[in-house]
Amino acid sequence: MNPAKTDARRHHDPEVRGFASDNYAGVHPEVLAAIAVANGGHDVAYGEDAYTQNLQRIVRSHFGATAEAFPVFNGTGANVVALQAVTDRWGAVICAESAHINVDEGGAPERMGGLKLLTVPTPDGKLTPELIDRQAWGWEDEHRAMPQVVSITQSTELGTLYTPGEIRAICEHAHARGMRVHVDGSRIANAAASLDVPLRTFTNAVGVDLLSLGGTKNGALGAEAVVVLNQDAVRHMKHLRKMSMQLASKMRFVSVQLEALLAKDLWLRNARHANEMAQRLAEGVRAVHGVDILHPVQANGVFARLPHDVSVRLQERFRFYFWDEAAGVVRWMCAFDTTEDDVDAFLAALKEEMAR
Repeated sequence: MNPAKTDARRHHDPEVRGFASDNYAGVHPEVLAAIAVANGGHDVAYGEDAYTQNLQRIVRSHFGATAEAFPVFNGTGANVVALQAVTDRWGAVICAESAHINVDEGGAPERMGGLKLLTVPTPDGKLTPELIDRQAWGWEDEHRAMPQVVSITQSTELGTLYTPGEIRAICEHAHARGMRVHVDGSRIANAAASLDVPLRTFTNAVGVDLLSLGGTKNGALGAEAVVVLNQDAVRHMKHLRKMSMQLASKMRFVSVQLEALLAKDLWLRNARHANEMAQRLAEGVRAVHGVDILHPVQANGVFARLPHDVSVRLQERFRFYFWDEAAGVVRWMCAFDTTEDDVDAFLAALKEEMAR
């Protein structure tokens, strides 16, 4: 059969890159090639295909022999499915006030998952046992949602990292109080690259029960997964994934993307490059008088404060977002395809606008 001709046309400039989000980046060529390999002919639907089965082997090589991956479409879906699997209907989730599940998921954990979020203000996006205890109480109080899960993000929404020791302390503290620990790992690859440790070092090795494994921000087309590490902690994952509209019929095309990232070192190469570009950006920004970097640059994001009018003018030249517009705080993100020339051009524009 001859392939049909397509009338698809390019509607964007492929040479334009900004600093708004690693979600803006395209798909890594090796991931696109993997999707093409998985195409053609028929394979079993709903996760019984050969690619999803092979993904289980690869995930276990990263997260241990008990790990099991449940591919899903997106990060919000991964978080909602994962948190439902470790809570009762009356359960609550303790998280940082800045957590993605609290700020950027449109209320999905509450409205779709039926979860109560118990938030804690943090200076750097990170929870500690002491901060957790601000919300970890009232288990026998029928008037209060019961704390059952601690959810942390690695790397955090502020671009900071938990060390393996910090996560171990959180897991021990949470488990001692009968709670489970979930990791939102939408940028888990950036964390591992920055810490220079295997993924297991700050997940199953320190007591994490389950995690949301990100792929989209690291070069995939649209591929995430819930990875169960503690089988005893999780209930009805397959049913929850289906009920939450996260079960792909043609799952081979989701699984093969994660396979392409994780089978060798593509996940690490992509994340390491994005982190290096963020460091290059941060070094250049520190030399610009009047611009302050607000948090340690430990992954692929830079958070800075600068005059509001400068940011507005700069946004006309490069895409990026305000993080806190009233305070003049912006976020600049680097991706696997950010180049040194991209960073240098942005720094030159920043200096020009600051000089005005």
